[in-house]
Amino acid sequence: MGHRDELLAAARRLLEEKGYARITTRDLVAASGTNLHSIGYHFGSKAGLLNAAIGEVFEEWTDKLARIAMADPAATPVERGRRAWAAMLDSLPATRDLLLSYVEALAQAERTVSLREQFAEQYRRCRGKVAVLVAESLGDGTDPADRRCQAVASFVIAICDGLSVQWLLDPDGAPTSEELTEGLTAMWSASFPR
Repeated sequence: MGHRDELLAAARRLLEEKGYARITTRDLVAASGTNLHSIGYHFGSKAGLLNAAIGEVFEEWTDKLARIAMADPAATPVERGRRAWAAMLDSLPATRDLLLSYVEALAQAERTVSLREQFAEQYRRCRGKVAVLVAESLGDGTDPADRRCQAVASFVIAICDGLSVQWLLDPDGAPTSEELTEGLTAMWSASFPR
């Protein structure tokens, strides 16, 4: 493993152990076995490294949810979305510390243009991946760049983010995957009555 990978691995561990706001550059250097100059060389800053690690984690999480959503080739697009949201809700306890670090980082991004741009780029990549899945789910040759695919991708991500924040603030009161399914069923039934 090179210094870049060692720094990313250390950042991921520290994000879970200490949270975004409490990690120092000394922590990162000690945990990675690298040096201070490696952080600047590979990531520009401590915040750049931490955000890259968060982005890597959430891209992996997106890929995992995509595999779950697309596992059944006969599933409808709505069922695929429901499965992905349910899996996301069910995985929140295991990812709580990283999710909390992500929320802490978002607050910092408001005041640091480079960090905000880094997160915006991560969201663009995520929207692109989800739009590809939406197009694939439709199965009619729709291009992932189609505005409708992009709109559905944005909606899916907004639901995931909103459910995650609800769960962080009130794990006992946030919807379960079963309650989410009930809500979606009720919404679809009301929107498309027989």
